[in-house]
Amino acid sequence: MSKFFSKFATHISDLSGRPGTFVVAVTLVIGWAMLGPFFGYSETWQLVINTSTTIITFLMVFVLQNSQNRDGKALQAKLDELILTSQAQNKFVGIEKLDEEELRKMSKTLAEKAERAENAADEKAESKQAPA
Repeated sequence: MSKFFSKFATHISDLSGRPGTFVVAVTLVIGWAMLGPFFGYSETWQLVINTSTTIITFLMVFVLQNSQNRDGKALQAKLDELILTSQAQNKFVGIEKLDEEELRKMSKTLAEKAERAENAADEKAESKQAPA
């Protein structure tokens, strides 16, 4: 069931992001609007568009969230592989599972480390430019 839903969600996500799908949606809304005078702008006429768009939106939330979750996990796996095969510290593998406070601390530490590295690079560049 999970594999079927993943394939279904991927297919629907791909279709929903196409320009042709947008054109179809706009055409349907214009068609609905043009039928307004024929139905006397009745409550039923309004209910058709309201119900249709609500149902489509409700279902698309689940489809798009599934696709986004899978894309995020795939991206994270790729990043983890790059970390493991590079000079980077392996402690970064799996940091997406840390809580908010731990992520803030790590981010602050990395920002400080980056600033020190930048300052060191600036000092090195200045020393090369200074006449001997």
